[in-house]
Amino acid sequence: MRRTEIPAYDPNLVRPATREETLPVGIGAVAVGFIALVVCVLHGYLLLYGDAVSHLGIARRIVDSRNAGLGQLGGVWLPLPHLLMTPFVGKMEWWQNGMAGAWPSLLFYVLGVMGFYRLTRRMMTPRWAFAATLFYGLNPNLLYLSTTAMTEPLFLALLIWMVLLTMECIAAIDAGQQRLVRRRLVWIGLLIFCAVMTRYDGWILGAAVWCILAYKLFKRPALRVKVTSTFAILTVLAIAGPLLWFWYNQHFEHDWLDFMRGPYSAVAIDKRTTPPGAQHYRGWHNIGWATIFYTRTAQVDAAAWETGFLLMAAALTGLWSTLRKRLELASTLLWLPLPFYIYSVAYGSVPIFIPQLYPHSFYNSRYGMELLPALAVFAFVAVEWLQSKLTEPRPLIARLMPQIALALIVLNSVAMMYRVPLVLQEGKQNSITRVAFESSIAKQLDGLTPGMPILIQNSNHIGALQTAGIPLKQTVGESDWDSWSRALSAPAEHAAFVVSIGDDEVAKAVAAHPEGLTELTVLCTSGQGCARFYRSDKFGAAVARP
Repeated sequence: MRRTEIPAYDPNLVRPATREETLPVGIGAVAVGFIALVVCVLHGYLLLYGDAVSHLGIARRIVDSRNAGLGQLGGVWLPLPHLLMTPFVGKMEWWQNGMAGAWPSLLFYVLGVMGFYRLTRRMMTPRWAFAATLFYGLNPNLLYLSTTAMTEPLFLALLIWMVLLTMECIAAIDAGQQRLVRRRLVWIGLLIFCAVMTRYDGWILGAAVWCILAYKLFKRPALRVKVTSTFAILTVLAIAGPLLWFWYNQHFEHDWLDFMRGPYSAVAIDKRTTPPGAQHYRGWHNIGWATIFYTRTAQVDAAAWETGFLLMAAALTGLWSTLRKRLELASTLLWLPLPFYIYSVAYGSVPIFIPQLYPHSFYNSRYGMELLPALAVFAFVAVEWLQSKLTEPRPLIARLMPQIALALIVLNSVAMMYRVPLVLQEGKQNSITRVAFESSIAKQLDGLTPGMPILIQNSNHIGALQTAGIPLKQTVGESDWDSWSRALSAPAEHAAFVVSIGDDEVAKAVAAHPEGLTELTVLCTSGQGCARFYRSDKFGAAVARP
């Protein structure tokens, strides 16, 4: 029997990655991810972001509240990240230390790195695919976010895999591979559904992918007829996400567009946080400034010092080369976050502040991370193109370019960590007063009688309950509207203790119905307002009353 010869390895061949190639990349990502987790746990970085605390709080409400269930998902943040945390957040210790959010994020970091390598192998040779993947996977901002409950690692993985499978599906359509087209259409549909249920940019990405595949199949009528039923499945999955979210908002929030115009929408938050008479943030209704803010943020998120300008120039060169050569055109979908966030900054009431630009502060710097895959892929497309141009006139330089690139990638990561990555800087800076305030509240909560119901508006400072380790079902909050409404009408009769923060709904209820309440203490922190603790003198009698 003749032995099957294994083809010789060709370092200059551009082709789809094999499982044998991808597995070591995944193992390396696991190792790097766990190192990042250990570092962030030791430094207490997992819960710096108030949004991370809130994401964990929403997930916790699903399994621990007076009215537990999917009705606790809320109407603004999309539900998939919270659902992925629910298997972990039920463990009190993991809710308190943030590990309930770290496990899913680490998983999707690893999947994202593996998908990124597979994507780059369809566009460049192994050495440059590895270099691009290393640049992406060693990004300190991404590594930090991958240890938190933030949604970026999940969405980046979905973005990368959706673009990758779209590239594979287009190749299968061009080759007339009916079975492969069917499989890819189903998987793409599932990814679109997940992306739509993760972030709102996923809605635009899903629509773009659907349009591209519909166009490709329209040009292949014979194949289109054979895969019509599968394309229908893709279509149903693509529209199911938005329709389901509209229904959820209408059913639970009584407004199908609550996520766009409700009290917790971006527009409402911008109005609440903008002082009367103050000017709008720079970039508001200004496409030019919005473009500057977003692209500059993406540069600082991806590269150390001022090398982000060079990275952006290289990526744009790689994009131009890809379009000119018509090389895997579906890969340009990685640039979709650019127009989405420019529009969001200009017309969606979504400001971005970084210290490099006026007003030199920190806010939403993590949004620049959505452009990291595009910058990494297309910058190295440009570098490989440059190497090909130098092969004959400068063979030594061309031969050394991969080694030089690897050294610069490591240097870039070390330099970013030395100066503290931008996303981590924002978390540390903006958490100073919040963490101190919530820690003070938690200490007071620890001193209350264990197990007794507490009236508190827990959506704004759920971190205090998290730190104190108080089960949410012990609290009377807005997550259970019926008991919440009754408690606000007579606070002393429905809770043993009452905690008001600033001028929240509880504070208004106490001002309107102070009967039977004794003030215990007042905590005030700069930039956070005051928390007032009350003991009910009526609660026991109200419970005993028939």
